[in-house]
Amino acid sequence: MKMTGLRIGCLSIEVPLFLAPMAGVTDLAFRKLCKEQGCGMVYTEMISAKGLYYGSSHTRDLLKIDGKEHPVGVQIFGSDPLIMARMAEKISETEADLIDINMGCPAPKIVKNGEGSALMRNPSLVADIVREVSRASSKPVTVKIRKGWDEKSVNAVEIARIAEEEGAAAITVHGRTREQYYSGSADWDIIRKVKSSVSIPVIGNGDVFTAPAALEMKKQTNCDGIMAARGARGNPWLFRDIVSLWDTGTVPPPPGTEERIHTALRHLRMLVDQKGEKVAVPEMRKHIAWYLKGIKDSGRIRSQVNSLDTEAEVKALLSSYGAERRREEGGQSRSG
Repeated sequence: MKMTGLRIGCLSIEVPLFLAPMAGVTDLAFRKLCKEQGCGMVYTEMISAKGLYYGSSHTRDLLKIDGKEHPVGVQIFGSDPLIMARMAEKISETEADLIDINMGCPAPKIVKNGEGSALMRNPSLVADIVREVSRASSKPVTVKIRKGWDEKSVNAVEIARIAEEEGAAAITVHGRTREQYYSGSADWDIIRKVKSSVSIPVIGNGDVFTAPAALEMKKQTNCDGIMAARGARGNPWLFRDIVSLWDTGTVPPPPGTEERIHTALRHLRMLVDQKGEKVAVPEMRKHIAWYLKGIKDSGRIRSQVNSLDTEAEVKALLSSYGAERRREEGGQSRSG
């Protein structure tokens, strides 16, 4: 069975696989690597509408888009409908293909301002924000929500219906409450309930760490698209695996140590080009830890990377580590 695309408003997405917007993770370099591996649509890191409104240079930098990553969405967060609308109008003039409204972020610093998942406690404000942003934007507007604030206030279906009524072109549902953060298991049944309650596309999110999990989510929920978040960190090959399993019924062999190191170094090189060495090297530390997770002795390398400041030092360390692994694996192969 071949994977079929979907439409979000006027936007056609050939492969219904999405890389979730993640602060400090979905930089331009990582988005491009995921696109290479078959991801159908990527999102920027979430962007503060207020920060953009007041001219923050850091916030503007998050809007940078490369021609090779289309289709790409820009996710904004905030709680002031008029500021959100004005910034949506501004973003509509960029190369972004759609605008996503964040109503799912559980971070305390976001929630305390009444933003992110805190919005799910205020359905009337949700209506105002989606209405104003949809009117202001010339691009499709989507909304990302959670199951609810907590288990006593599960209202994803209500919020999804409001979003649809006020102009949203699609809904992404993360099957956890805000109180869960990222603990426990995602409730895929709430995705199914939202899907059966609205007529716009529904994208499922939560616990997509493997290709079989992605297909199981599709089977259980009938969602129109699948979004990967934490499962893609250090693992852009997840999208390749999902496409392969979906289309052929088989999952390719996992990337070896050499491919992981090569990809980490490519990521670093692209990030240096984008942000400069002083910013890129520290930002890559967590990515390198994710790329090397599960490889023998990677904890030692992770500790050493955290003390390095230049691209050349990181490249030398990872190249040396790769050579060590090849020698040991080669020796094991010969002895076997």
